[in-house]
Amino acid sequence: MTESTHPAAAAPSTPAKAALDIHEILKILPHRYPLLLIDRVLELKRRERIVALKNVTINEPFFNGHFPGLPIMPGVLVVEAIAQAGGALLLTEVEDRTDKVIVFTGIERARFRRPVSPGDQLRLEVQVTGWRPSARMIAAKMYGQALVNGKKVAEATVSCQLIDSSRGRGGEDQATE
Repeated sequence: MTESTHPAAAAPSTPAKAALDIHEILKILPHRYPLLLIDRVLELKRRERIVALKNVTINEPFFNGHFPGLPIMPGVLVVEAIAQAGGALLLTEVEDRTDKVIVFTGIERARFRRPVSPGDQLRLEVQVTGWRPSARMIAAKMYGQALVNGKKVAEATVSCQLIDSSRGRGGEDQATE
């Protein structure tokens, strides 16, 4: 069956593509090495949920100093990976992403349960708990968890919003719009 004759292709409520490879992720997220922290999207249900993967290797630059002889991925970067997965979900709602950037507006209830080491694969599961679109921006609140081999290593609730990157620094406080 070709894509145009597939029954689901014609349905107006068909969700966005369920899986994204690294090339598609790079078209959505503005992050680049060394701060791009998702490698693949396994599932994406628009405005609801995303599941992404981060392959953790010894080549990560943060392992040089965190910690010599005992490499552990910094917890803040695990939360950043959760946020990037959520950001990919949020940015799929925007047609023209060229001049847009997602910024954190809050992190709540972050918990770190197990260390993440080279060779681990983080499974990032993020669910939207609040969604507020407006003419000028989109704001969202998401609960995310990171798992390694089915065991929870971290969790957090993150808030973010999509803003015009042309606003730059020194402008209004983005979180108070």
